[in-house]
Amino acid sequence: MNKEENYFLHESSYVDENVKVGKGTKIWHFSHIQSGSVIGRNCSIGQNVNIGNNVIIGNFVKIQNNVSVYEGVELEDNVFCGPSMVFTNVMEPRSKYPQGGSEHYLRTLVKEGASIGANATIVCGNTIGKHAFIGAGSTVIKDVPNYAMMVGNPARQIAWVCECGQKLDNTFICKRCRLEYTLIKQVLEIKG
Repeated sequence: MNKEENYFLHESSYVDENVKVGKGTKIWHFSHIQSGSVIGRNCSIGQNVNIGNNVIIGNFVKIQNNVSVYEGVELEDNVFCGPSMVFTNVMEPRSKYPQGGSEHYLRTLVKEGASIGANATIVCGNTIGKHAFIGAGSTVIKDVPNYAMMVGNPARQIAWVCECGQKLDNTFICKRCRLEYTLIKQVLEIKG
């Protein structure tokens, strides 16, 4: 535990200058947090994770092993990033014609409580809605509604999910936590 900062940093990992890391966050083996990034409280940054320059990560976020969160990506509170999932930040990358610099990066926003499964790919410039669930190996190429369950390549919506992660049936009452939802014009919201 880094006593001055109140977060854990494994000895094999690096945190650049001008980085803010919240209390209780743990940064595990072989990870790199780049300049200008902000990581909230009580996050878990797994092994071999790269957090790019100027990335914003909320509180209670879990980033599993082998994930790179590139500049232009923002993760709100309670987001889960499964092992080896992928974010992109440039729509038309070329080695011969580099597109470095933040003016070329498309913004990707992952809203509160969303979960992204192992080996999923999130193409830049899209928003993943609150408490959405992206299935393992899926490729997201467009915005994802709040509470949507998405699978496949390209990802398509197959169901709605509760805030707790339980798949909802057509009653829109969660069998696990009993939260009730309403669906109006393809927008799902908590009832009341």
